[in-house]
Amino acid sequence: MSTAETTEVSLRAQGAVARRQMVSRASRWVLLGVTLVGVFALAFLAYDVIHTGASRLSWDFLTSYPSRRAANAGLRSSILGSAWVMVTTVILAIPVAVGTAVFIEEFAPKGRVTAAVRLNIANLAGVPSIIYGILGLTIFVRGLTIMGVTVIPKMGGSILAGSLTLALMILPMTVIASVEAIRQVPPSIRDGSLALGASRWQTVWYHTLPGALPGIMTGTILAIARAAGETAALIMIGAFAFIAFDNKSLGDSFTVMPVQIYNWTTLPQEAFRVNAAAAIIVLMVAVIGLNLVAVLIRERFRRS
Repeated sequence: MSTAETTEVSLRAQGAVARRQMVSRASRWVLLGVTLVGVFALAFLAYDVIHTGASRLSWDFLTSYPSRRAANAGLRSSILGSAWVMVTTVILAIPVAVGTAVFIEEFAPKGRVTAAVRLNIANLAGVPSIIYGILGLTIFVRGLTIMGVTVIPKMGGSILAGSLTLALMILPMTVIASVEAIRQVPPSIRDGSLALGASRWQTVWYHTLPGALPGIMTGTILAIARAAGETAALIMIGAFAFIAFDNKSLGDSFTVMPVQIYNWTTLPQEAFRVNAAAAIIVLMVAVIGLNLVAVLIRERFRRS
């Protein structure tokens, strides 16, 4: 190859590198611009909600029952209902999700069946919440009877039915988060434990799970935060919009903050929309608090 041809090839290579760098810089600015659009839209909505509902926030608003008079209406029953539903959902969903993730990643044989299970779990994580609401209505609220035998009794629009529905909804994403957290544990930790004579289960319990705990906790809390803001599924199973008593058992009728917000926004009086904005602020604080807890837990376990 002559000197001229070598120079030409070098110039072409330099031009290609320059074009790739230009495209890289341009894509960076485009992505930054798209991100800023989303952030500004979210900031505007947050400002509008806070500007509308901040004046309504008070201790009485948090401790009063719903009322037909906007000035007397409050969030007491929906806050208590949300607490009942979230705690029950965690108790029902998290052990099953973590156990499923441990089995899939540590004990299940690698093959087509396991791959199909992984794929279906990933698909279930993207199913709209309204589908889970229909499933909960069919199975938990109305009960499940097969060939004249009652498999699942009727629960009505109870806290238990709502919690089971939300547990089904967050199971796939919690399983996925737990599987990824377990997968991030270095294989050398497992190999070292097995080489020292520990059983497979001892290795998982004393080494794998502690190492994966930050990721599992983060995924769990984020899934709970999603469930805390869920409305469609709970409306489908018959969550009430007006509850004027404190819940005392899993069989009680219930309401939650998102359903209460939805009810207030459908009323024609402007004062109820102010109440809805104030309730949105309370819900945002709760969800942001859960996300902050997830970050703190992850960082603390990473350091330890």
